[in-house]
Amino acid sequence: MATRQSIDHFLNRCESAILAAEEQYKSANRQEHYYDVEFSEAQQELENTVIELEKLSDCSNAQQREQLYRKRLQLQQLQNKMILTDHDHPL
Repeated sequence: MATRQSIDHFLNRCESAILAAEEQYKSANRQEHYYDVEFSEAQQELENTVIELEKLSDCSNAQQREQLYRKRLQLQQLQNKMILTDHDHPL
């Protein structure tokens, strides 16, 4: 079973990943293609966080799973926004 401390620590890491990705998303919409590496790294961090969240969810209790589920929805919503952002270089 996951401890409360480990869940809280992980949720804080999720928030950090979300904040960094949101900043890259906003920057991509303002700057238009100047920070491709950072944008891709933020997307990768979101994906890694979702994968880790799913693993942690397997060893958590019902209340913790609910918290993780809600956080996963936030992460996936941001992933979808970033995927739909036209971030390809123009020809």
